[in-house]
Amino acid sequence: MKLSKLYSNKPDLFETIIFSSGLNVIQAEIRFPENKKKDTHNLGKSILGKLLDFCFLSQKKSEFFLFKHEQLFKQFVFFLELVLEDGSYLTIRRSVTDATRISIKKHTDSHQDFTQLAHWDHENVPFDKAKEILDSILNFYLIKPWQYRKILGYLLRSQDDYRDVFQLRKFASKHKDWKPFLAHILGFNSDLIVKHYELEAKLKDAQDRETIVKQELGGSIEDISRIDGLLLLKQQDVNERQRLLDKFDFHSVDQAKTKKLIDELDLQIATLNKNRYSLDFNRKKIELSLQKQQILFDPDEAESLYKEAGILFPEQLKKDFNQLIKFNRAITEERHKYLKEELSSIKKELTNINQRLLQLGEERTQTLSFLGETDIFDKYKQISNDLITLKADIAFLEKQKEFIHKLQALKTEIRLLDKQSQKVRIDMEKDLDTQNKQETSLFSETRLYFNRIVEDVISRKALLSVNINQKDHLDFNADILDETGRSTSADDGHTYKKLLCVAFDLAIIRSHLKDNFPRFVYHDGIFESLDDRKKINLLNVIRQYSNLGIQQIITVIDSDIPLDSDIFFDKNEIALILHDEGIQGRLFKLPSW
Repeated sequence: MKLSKLYSNKPDLFETIIFSSGLNVIQAEIRFPENKKKDTHNLGKSILGKLLDFCFLSQKKSEFFLFKHEQLFKQFVFFLELVLEDGSYLTIRRSVTDATRISIKKHTDSHQDFTQLAHWDHENVPFDKAKEILDSILNFYLIKPWQYRKILGYLLRSQDDYRDVFQLRKFASKHKDWKPFLAHILGFNSDLIVKHYELEAKLKDAQDRETIVKQELGGSIEDISRIDGLLLLKQQDVNERQRLLDKFDFHSVDQAKTKKLIDELDLQIATLNKNRYSLDFNRKKIELSLQKQQILFDPDEAESLYKEAGILFPEQLKKDFNQLIKFNRAITEERHKYLKEELSSIKKELTNINQRLLQLGEERTQTLSFLGETDIFDKYKQISNDLITLKADIAFLEKQKEFIHKLQALKTEIRLLDKQSQKVRIDMEKDLDTQNKQETSLFSETRLYFNRIVEDVISRKALLSVNINQKDHLDFNADILDETGRSTSADDGHTYKKLLCVAFDLAIIRSHLKDNFPRFVYHDGIFESLDDRKKINLLNVIRQYSNLGIQQIITVIDSDIPLDSDIFFDKNEIALILHDEGIQGRLFKLPSW
């Protein structure tokens, strides 16, 4: 598929462009000297790519120039004529006012004018349906299951799309939206890459659900066997209390509470009191230790006393004493640090013990009260309350058990997804290795074309490579190499980055010449920043690829054409000339917007 003609219902405001099957130059000429120093000239050479994208049914966006200035363009209807693989033609009609209603017609003759056409094959079709119809007619079977628009990003390069060879501006969000497709057109198994992203998403979802369940458990993840055991004991208590309530007999309850008071409550209270005494004793010892004076000996005072007594106090002895004091102080400070830490721990433990003693004391008081209670109805009421508490505990345990079952199922799901993901990664590595090694693979073919283009222009080799990174995702790289074959930072500059983009686009199309694949490419400002010799080299490459059957639409400004070249472009290569001599020199014969 190539471009044949672009026109509108307003030929006096938008000049019809006829595209040849080879090189098509959109040349902007700055004829007024005062305009040569300007960065932008508003002639419209860079708008052409956007207009082509619009005719190829790009999504309607408010910031797009046709809709941003809708009052200026609302009367326009655009027509794009394409030449198809079988030699027939296809015209797409799209208006600005009703941009979501598309008309499509196939025909046998080229350069038609359908501005007044009454009958279309598909007339005023809804936007999404029109894309399906167009995709079916173009039949780029090689890029299935993706539609034709997926490849257009690499065929309509604007200035913003030269920032990265692979990740276009419209692919600025998720890698899963473009990496599988790019791998596909390079000859890799895209099904594996799509599957890997799907598994990754499912794994993250399962892990997120696992986190939520853990939060619902409140941070307490009990063993399922322990919970079943607790449920059994609680249920036994419920049955016993229910039996007592039914029989109105509380003798066994009195016995059980007496046993619990003696065997459990009093023993726990005694043990905690003993621990509290021990901890309190240690606390006081530490506090006294921290209050003691550290070092009472002063070498200066000792020296003064020795002088008064007429006894020599050697300087070395004083120095040794100072070092000894310094050493002791360091030890004391270190000891104080540990003592303070131990004191803090003891105080925390004492607080916990005191709180537990209060709870046990309250429970002991309630038990004694129950045992001393003579009113049978009060005992009935208390046992009923116990029964309610036990049932609430059972309900909580049942809920906890449900969460744990969910957690176990999620853990199983996570393990399975992780295992599947690892298998897909292994298969991806095998496929990557196969495509890299095979000299006849599509990827190897594209690599060679890519390198040849760069080498023909700047006399440096270039390497196209694909690898799997630490996150198990594909990384695509395009590097300019030095004489030893090592990657350099030359491609970091905008000029060489643009060259790599151009080389990649052309290499992709050339490697698919045998397939039903787009055979056109649009590059905006292709010669900007290159030196004259490299511009000539690049033009030679462009012409070479035109001779191979690849249609190229390039935009240039006359200041980018080498001065020492009498005729840089042939007349038949110029598709449109724009200039700054009034409104008639612009792409749209309209005031600047």
